[in-house]
Amino acid sequence: MASAIIEYFRSKFTAPQPPLQPIERAMAKRWVKERLKRMYPELRSDPRALEEAYQSLSLEPRPGSGKGGTMMFEVILPNYLD
Repeated sequence: MASAIIEYFRSKFTAPQPPLQPIERAMAKRWVKERLKRMYPELRSDPRALEEAYQSLSLEPRPGSGKGGTMMFEVILPNYLD
């Protein structure tokens, strides 16, 4: 009986996250690119280099790890650093 109650609460608190919406992904990409432009002013006039810098970060969405269980993007740094 006790295990059934525990399983019930566990299933309610570990509900699956809704799928990531395309608008959320686009907003995150825009925000990261704006931050890159501010940190590296030379990327402002070179869209190709900006895209390469963005791609080199390897951003991956991680469901349920943000504040309140919301979607969060994790930056994975490349193995090499200049």
